[in-house]
Amino acid sequence: MAFSKSQIPFTAQHYLVCGTEDCEKNCQFYCNDCHQQMCEQCRDEHQKSPETKNHEVVSYQQRKRQLPEVKCQTHVNKDVDMLCEQCQVPVCSKCAIKDHVGHTFTDLETVYAEKCGVCLNEINRIEEYFLPTSQDLLKSTKEDSIEIKKIMDSIRASMKAEAESLKRMVDTLTSNNIKQVNEQEKSLLQLLNSQDKKYNDYISYLIELVKKFHGYLSSKNLQILMDEITKNLKIDPIPETTKPVHPVFNAGQYSKEDVTKLLGRVTAPDTKPENRKIKPMETVSTQLKSTEKQNKQDREKSAMKQTLSLSSSVTKVREFKVQGVKDVIHISPGKSGRLWASDRDGNLVQTDLQGNQLQKIQTSGKDEGYHTVTQDGDLIYTDKRNKVINRITPDNTITKFIKTGDWEPLSIHSSHINGDLLVGMIKDGEAKVTRYNKTGKEIQNIQRDNKGRGLYRYPHYITENINGDVCTSDINKVAVVVVNKSGQHIFSYKGQGSIVPFGICTEIIGHILVCDGINGKVHILDLDGQFLSQQGVIHVGLRGLCVDDENNLHVGQCNTNTVTVYKYLQ
Repeated sequence: MAFSKSQIPFTAQHYLVCGTEDCEKNCQFYCNDCHQQMCEQCRDEHQKSPETKNHEVVSYQQRKRQLPEVKCQTHVNKDVDMLCEQCQVPVCSKCAIKDHVGHTFTDLETVYAEKCGVCLNEINRIEEYFLPTSQDLLKSTKEDSIEIKKIMDSIRASMKAEAESLKRMVDTLTSNNIKQVNEQEKSLLQLLNSQDKKYNDYISYLIELVKKFHGYLSSKNLQILMDEITKNLKIDPIPETTKPVHPVFNAGQYSKEDVTKLLGRVTAPDTKPENRKIKPMETVSTQLKSTEKQNKQDREKSAMKQTLSLSSSVTKVREFKVQGVKDVIHISPGKSGRLWASDRDGNLVQTDLQGNQLQKIQTSGKDEGYHTVTQDGDLIYTDKRNKVINRITPDNTITKFIKTGDWEPLSIHSSHINGDLLVGMIKDGEAKVTRYNKTGKEIQNIQRDNKGRGLYRYPHYITENINGDVCTSDINKVAVVVVNKSGQHIFSYKGQGSIVPFGICTEIIGHILVCDGINGKVHILDLDGQFLSQQGVIHVGLRGLCVDDENNLHVGQCNTNTVTVYKYLQ
């Protein structure tokens, strides 16, 4: 789906279509004189035409804003097109003659473009500094909220644990006290029971004695009476016993404060809150300068692009050996004259253009284009064994950036248009290309054409063209598969007879370059998939390739660690 000009942000150059009638190609340029957006082909025709060859044609991002048509309120048939410098009001030509005699005037469109530039700069400042900084602070408050909840949950758990511990201690002590009371009760009852028996025995003795004396009284034998009374008149004394001394319970003496000390209390530290760190504006100024520098480089590239074309022959520039790898299966160009190269044993090394090893890491990568360098200089590489995508920043910090679930990530490319990551993946006989944004959020899946057929089988190398097309080498489909940025199938290239596609890249003109791993050729296609050239630059076993900032082609092989550099544009 093509977007209209009003729907697209000012900086979203690659989403616009050409403004020429019946042309739906990607808009990359803008004529400031005609105020028309145009594709590369229409730009070339525009600059060849005698009527428009002197027009100022710039990249879309550097375009001059068109002055809106505003009628003069006094002279309704005249457009306001000048600015009176003395009065600082927009005027038409009649107003200038009648009401502003002797004043100086400036072209209103120029002033309008400058004001628009100021607005765009402020928008850029908001988008590059104020908005992301505020979002970071908002994120920080949310993270603090989560942290506070965790801390409070921990405090509550600790309080409950302390209470449970104290409760267990109270239960234990109470149980021991009750046991002690039970033992004291048992001892006292045993004493009282023995006293009961003693008195019961004594009472029985007295009853028997009374009976005996009554017998004497009823006896008629006076001699027996006289003898027994004399002999048995003595009565045993009443047994003496002691009253039990009962225990006394002394209640514990404690207050609420004592219990609070046992259980602990929550206190707020008397600490001054720390201000949240706000990123200084100087950082953004540096970023803006970097953006201006990038825009200048883009303009220079655009100017260079107009003069570049395929050379009739390929010239070998130099070659170098990459230390630390057995062969060169994939090459990722980096910054400052450095690149990353990998072999089929998982060795991934950073090297300069002389082949000197600067850094080395061990990965699970094999015969795929499994690494890429972002616009910020970070190395991104896939780990198909653990189904993750890792990031290494320039300070060598390694993080697991993206988890790919059940899918094995094979190939990866960082977009030079918007920083998105394009990842070729496989799972259970299926394959797809997934797009992630800079933060690692999944935003697009490309898997089937408009008839429901699978686009890929084993996308082991991937890249992106200047118009946003996604280009993959699929060794199982034995083809180069190209879809547009919306995921619609554009074409599949199967070679001039046959091809076994490996490393793939694009360059400033929009050519697609792909290695034929069997026939030892580099095939060059245009944006629409038309075959342009077949360069037999080296022999059988071509694998990795890339184009550097000087438009030189770097080619690696599967049977040597040598990288050969060629000049193929003129």
